[in-house]
Formats: sequence, C-alpha cells, structure tokens
Amino acid sequence: MANNTIQEFNDYRAKMNEVILGKQNKVINRLFNLDTNTYAEGALSTKTKEMLGLVASMVLRCDDCIKYHLGKAFEQGVTTDEMYEIFAVANIVGGTIVIPHTRRAAEYWEELQAQ
Repeated sequence: MANNTIQEFNDYRAKMNEVILGKQNKVINRLFNLDTNTYAEGALSTKTKEMLGLVASMVLRCDDCIKYHLGKAFEQGVTTDEMYEIFAVANIVGGTIVIPHTRRAAEYWEELQAQ
C-alpha cells in the first residue's frame, strides 16, 4: 500500500505539472524554473536545502509540499534521526498547529522507508 500512496502522489504531481507548464504561461514557467534552481547544489547542499524546504512547508502547513520535500529528503539520504530533528524545528517554529502535519509527515516518512 505504501508504494501506491507514494506513486499516486508522484504521478498526479507529474501529470498536473505537465498540464500547467504546457500552457506556456511565462510567469508560471519562470516560477517553476526558479523553484527548481533554488534547490540545486550551491553553497548549501541539496540535502540541506530539502531539509529547509521541509521545515518551511511544515510551518506553512502545505501537505503536498511536505510530501514532496519528504520524498526529496529521503532521496538525499536524510536519516530518521535527522528527520525527527527537522520535525522538532518545524514544531518549535510553527507551534502546536503543526502537530497534525507532523503526524501525516511521520506516516509518509514511514511509507517512504517501507518501499
């Protein structure tokens, strides 16, 4: 079941990104490009940038963003111990309203590890 949830999320994201980018809206396409380039290796590693993106996404309470950054963090080799420190930072910064998102993030993290 875990792979199904992860695959469904990734497939839907890819499908809709193709639809959106296919409309050739200059502003949207540039925004997507800027987003991609922001997470590229630079003075900060891609792993660090994904961890920062995850904290920001949790504080902003964007579940799709959280799933995306969890997947990228997993690909970058973030450990479970590191992940729970990321969760801790997000909860300290965002407050207790982030707890429900932490629950869903922990569930998705478990699914990523089970694949």
